[in-house]
Amino acid sequence: MKKIVIGTAIGACVLVGSIASASAEMACSGNVCWHVRDHYDYPPTAHVIVHQDDWRPSKKVIIREHEGRGYWHENHWTEW
Repeated sequence: MKKIVIGTAIGACVLVGSIASASAEMACSGNVCWHVRDHYDYPPTAHVIVHQDDWRPSKKVIIREHEGRGYWHENHWTEW
């Protein structure tokens, strides 16, 4: 029983820690936006703006997702 209680407590701590570090920020280049999980220093030529998690996009914004490190430039994903 003691192992179950300790395991549950450890699991709860890990879950709370992962929720606290989760990012809901959005990065945008022009009217194309995507969710970001990590903070990157985008190159100045990318013209990327990172919005805080309370930002809400307008109807003109296109949401596109992509795995990996990079940014959208027009209709193309650019990795770096």
